[in-house]
Amino acid sequence: MKKLLQSKRCGSAISLVVVAVMILLVMGVGLLNLGMKGRIYSIRTASDIAARCAADAGLTMALYEMNEKLKVKPWNDSSLPEATNQSLPYCDAAFSYTVTGNSSDGYTIESTGTSANAERKVVCILKPQGPFEFAVFAKDGAELKNSALVDWFNFSADDENLKVGTNSVASGAFTFKNSSTINGDVVVGVGGDPDVVIDDFGATITGETRALRETNVLPPIEVPQWLDSLPSGGTIQNDTTLINSAKYSDVNLKNSKTLLIDEDVTLYVTGEIILGNSAEIQIDNDASLILYLGGDFEGKNSSTINNLTQNTKKLQIYCLDSCENMLFKNSTDFYGVIYAPNAEVIMDNSANLYGAIVAKGFEQRNSGTFNYDASLRDAGVNDEAVRFVVTNWQEQ
Repeated sequence: MKKLLQSKRCGSAISLVVVAVMILLVMGVGLLNLGMKGRIYSIRTASDIAARCAADAGLTMALYEMNEKLKVKPWNDSSLPEATNQSLPYCDAAFSYTVTGNSSDGYTIESTGTSANAERKVVCILKPQGPFEFAVFAKDGAELKNSALVDWFNFSADDENLKVGTNSVASGAFTFKNSSTINGDVVVGVGGDPDVVIDDFGATITGETRALRETNVLPPIEVPQWLDSLPSGGTIQNDTTLINSAKYSDVNLKNSKTLLIDEDVTLYVTGEIILGNSAEIQIDNDASLILYLGGDFEGKNSSTINNLTQNTKKLQIYCLDSCENMLFKNSTDFYGVIYAPNAEVIMDNSANLYGAIVAKGFEQRNSGTFNYDASLRDAGVNDEAVRFVVTNWQEQ
């Protein structure tokens, strides 16, 4: 009887051990399976991320190539950037991209990234953006004197607000004096506090104040090679009529003298422009002027740049980095655009401006009015200082 009981106890123990081993085996297999699935999921996720990064890299490269292509004038649609199976550095991913479209209908970038068995595709729409997205953009800041007004025209109901902006985050970079009015937004440098950057002495800002999301890059101007290679005509001092594009060392108009632009003219002045008292640069009704300026500009009392077309696109002034000061002393209307990223621009004596200004610094004095032409936002691929930007992006 004792031996029988002992044999039963030994059998039960063995059974328990077998059950325990089976449970541990099932748990081990489950853990191994879970680990394997987790590893497969992580590999797939890593491949997806790498493919997505590769697609984004292809989009970035295509955008860069399109902006490099813009530097060659005139623009040519016949050969648009493309790439196939370009390796993404430091990983096994690759990207391919194509750019399709034309200057009339716009351009589309399609970029595909691959990594192992993963594939991701991104598509975006490009548009050319010129330098005159802001009514006034003053890199280091601006000052509006008493009763100065910044308003706009040629806009539609769905247009973005008029903007006055700066890259600066310094205290008081914007100074708006008593009764000055900005009918739109005021934008300060990246990370800046509008309450610190804007010194508001009773001014009215109808829109919002905020900081830029990224620095507004102001590229330097390069004179077209064909224009730079022209022989210099010396200095213009007396009454002169221009019907062809030309290059001069200086324009130093004597009192009451006129430089008449009678056709579509592109003019390069390597030195400075000085308009004597009551002197005038006049753009005729069927003419236009694109001016590249290497030196400073000074318009003395009652002098003017008289754009008879009253079309802001018919007068375009682009200043090289060697231009550091632009002073306008007149009370007449100015229709045009000024791009002077390294110059201080001062508008004196109640002048009325129609167009847009980009400058290092800007000062509007004595009850002057600034009227931004919102149609200047419609840039073309052959415009100066234009670049492509992404307007619509989606992943497919």
